[in-house]
Amino acid sequence: MADLGFLGLDDDPDNPVIITGYRAARDRRLTAAQKEANKLVARERAANEHGFGDLKNWRVLTNLRLNARHANALLRALLVLTRTEVSR
Repeated sequence: MADLGFLGLDDDPDNPVIITGYRAARDRRLTAAQKEANKLVARERAANEHGFGDLKNWRVLTNLRLNARHANALLRALLVLTRTEVSR
């Protein structure tokens, strides 16, 4: 998923590689369906951006040299700790 400023890689509209929202032009406004699609894309992007931001707070991940299975368990544990801390 990318923001509206991303250009390229969307050669096939039926099977996009990168999902972006719809852009309005000066002579063409967005339809209600396109606006709703933009809201859905923005909602998913925001969740992903917050997730990456949380992971960056855990600086231990910059030096992570583990098996992928162990790294996955560590990430899950950090996510639980983060959610517990935020929900206080």
